[in-house]
Amino acid sequence: MREHSVRRGRRKFDDDDTDFLKISRLEPALKEDPDLPGEGDRWSTWDGALHGPEPRPEWVRTEHGAVDTELGMLKTGKEADVFLVRRYLPATGQTSMLAAKRYRDGDHRLFHRDAGYLEGRRVRRSREMRAMTNRTTFGKQMIAGQWSAAEFDALGRLWQIGQEGGQVCVPYPVQLIGTEVMMEFIGDWETGEAAPRLAQVRAGHDELAGLWQQMTDALSVLARAQVAHGDLSPYNTMVHRGRLVMIDLPQIIDVIANPRGGEFIARDVKNVAGWFRQRGLAVDENELIDRLLYEAGLR
Repeated sequence: MREHSVRRGRRKFDDDDTDFLKISRLEPALKEDPDLPGEGDRWSTWDGALHGPEPRPEWVRTEHGAVDTELGMLKTGKEADVFLVRRYLPATGQTSMLAAKRYRDGDHRLFHRDAGYLEGRRVRRSREMRAMTNRTTFGKQMIAGQWSAAEFDALGRLWQIGQEGGQVCVPYPVQLIGTEVMMEFIGDWETGEAAPRLAQVRAGHDELAGLWQQMTDALSVLARAQVAHGDLSPYNTMVHRGRLVMIDLPQIIDVIANPRGGEFIARDVKNVAGWFRQRGLAVDENELIDRLLYEAGLR
């Protein structure tokens, strides 16, 4: 993670509010706008977005004159694609590197995981809940909107916990607009090379032990916040400058509201414990599961 100073302030939003679905992605309109920036692909979309928690890192570009340039795809997946975006202020040369995660719409996205994760995550309007349950076109759009809003909210919440001394590390969520989450790019800002996934790391015993300690510390932070990652694996954690960074959090689980909350905690632990065990590290997953369930208030 990049070291940076911060500014104060705070902005909140409600991820049950469906109004954010009315905020259309700005790319089509901007492409047709004759007043495009002299460099870059589009003007920064900061003004039309929901913003991440304050105090913000100083590298976050909020200026009206900033421009965005898309540098290529970082990852493609069943639910979303992730692109590398450079946000640049021509007047000063200040740059930030962002990962833009764009969730698929109802016609192009797979919803194979939704049922279990949506338990305990209810919207206030019965019509919208029925649409989501019946997987209508509108319902799928609602689900995609919920995933993006849930990830943005989870990143903000966990980032703040990390800033307050909690042993968890996530990318800073810069903004949310429609179903696009723009967050801190985890990797080399000079070359645009992403940090490796945990699954790609080749580490000796001591490094593995340190990473496992970071993993258990982070899981304890989540349990005490009464949430579970919900889909934790060596493929959605990154290792950057020796730090374990959790990513891919749209399905974060409220383990109290979701009747299967304890199952999700146990599954997260088993998914990552197996990877460490295969590499020769002795880990006690049952002891860890028991401790996390206790910390979450489930025992």
